[in-house]
Amino acid sequence: MPETKRTTTYGAEKLIDKQFPVLDDGFVRLVDYMGSDESIVQAARISYGKGTKSTSKDRGLINYLMRNRHTSPFEMCELKFHVRVPMDTWRQWIRHRTANVNEYSTRYSEAIDSMQCTKPDEWRKQATNNKQGSDGFIGADELDIPNGQELTMIERLGQNEATRIYKERIEAGVAREQARKDLPLSTYTEAYWKIDLHNLLHFLKLRMDEHAQFEIRQYANAIAEIVKAIYPLTWSAFEEYVLNSIQLSKSEILALVYHLGGGVHEGFDVKISKDILENLEKMKSIATKAGIDKDIIMGFDQKVIDML
Repeated sequence: MPETKRTTTYGAEKLIDKQFPVLDDGFVRLVDYMGSDESIVQAARISYGKGTKSTSKDRGLINYLMRNRHTSPFEMCELKFHVRVPMDTWRQWIRHRTANVNEYSTRYSEAIDSMQCTKPDEWRKQATNNKQGSDGFIGADELDIPNGQELTMIERLGQNEATRIYKERIEAGVAREQARKDLPLSTYTEAYWKIDLHNLLHFLKLRMDEHAQFEIRQYANAIAEIVKAIYPLTWSAFEEYVLNSIQLSKSEILALVYHLGGGVHEGFDVKISKDILENLEKMKSIATKAGIDKDIIMGFDQKVIDML
């Protein structure tokens, strides 16, 4: 084969076709990619060749692009993945409509004979302060009925029964498109998913967030490891200016200024909103992960209490 003239990176070539296991039978696999950090720099400078003088200058430009939300240079890079994912998680995933997708068809082929199973200690409780989220776990051996053990047993019985009915329909000659209709959302599906780097980073920002559903977070975390290896300068900028940053509204900024400054603005009703509190908690989380001293974190907490 002739030597390639396209841009390649050692990090990407090492990862192509490597499966990253997710959940009990899912995976993420990098199939192909286009571009590198240098490609982003080249696009930003509208130049030919490598378009770069040093890694430090590349890093500075990429940081500038990320910090100021100049997104089009990041769209010059693309990644194509092969994923195996439970259908309920895939329904959330496919809401990101900025990708090219081709999914396994259960009209042309029989459904994948695999369903995601929940371990007894992995059943989550419905959050009381979030209609679409979870909070805490149902114990595997709690006295309350049903407990985790019973929930897992019931799940497996239901999955086995659904599989039996599906296979009976197929053997009886029922059309695949109709035989599948009672399969549970825990059934795994597979797809090829191609997306540019800008929109992929937006996907990761939303799906790596602690408020995202646990299952899709696991897929996002696996994809993040791949992105980090292929585009290290971009990932560093993404962590700095997007993933570990916060955005404040005008009202939130004014509220913080007045409270921290100890001033009172006549006619301005200063309130600490739920959004501000969430942002303050995120700031504390970022500081904790960065290894900031506990005493400083406690001092920050006291400042927040004083504001209230």
